[in-house]
Amino acid sequence: MYPLLRFAKEIAVHRSAPKLGLFDTHVGHHLCWPIDIDLWMELNNGRTLTLFDLGRVVLFLRNGIHSKMRAQGWVGTVAGSSVRYRRRVQMFDRLEMRSRLIGWDAKFLYSEQAMFRGGECTSHGLFRSAATDRKRMIPMAEAARTLGYGDSPPLPGWVRAWAEADDTRPWPPMRD
Repeated sequence: MYPLLRFAKEIAVHRSAPKLGLFDTHVGHHLCWPIDIDLWMELNNGRTLTLFDLGRVVLFLRNGIHSKMRAQGWVGTVAGSSVRYRRRVQMFDRLEMRSRLIGWDAKFLYSEQAMFRGGECTSHGLFRSAATDRKRMIPMAEAARTLGYGDSPPLPGWVRAWAEADDTRPWPPMRD
């Protein structure tokens, strides 16, 4: 179940936070609750993705992308992700999450997020998102121009390499 109370809390906590620039970092704080853990008594990987969702929503609210897209009748959707899990997060651990935009290519907007416990990174995610309307995916050059943004800064090599590698994956998968 999507954590609607957590979502409401994040919106309430950050509603009067200062606006962010397009590439500024949003910092949020979370607690690993008993409902977040798996059979191994650590943060469930699916819940990690949900917490990252919450961080991106607040990032897009604070940097103004959400309101600009909404004015166009556009929505954002995750079109791919890669997450590294490096340290266990256990019940009642306090986490700091950092979320920021990296840039965009012809199709996708890229963001990165990381969770920290006591200054040590526990997980890091790379996400690509698409802007869509009811009929199509909006090319990022069109989206950037319409929303009032210039060109993207160059994407880091590791982001380009991930996108290029993902383009080689067969689609649709496992047809047999």
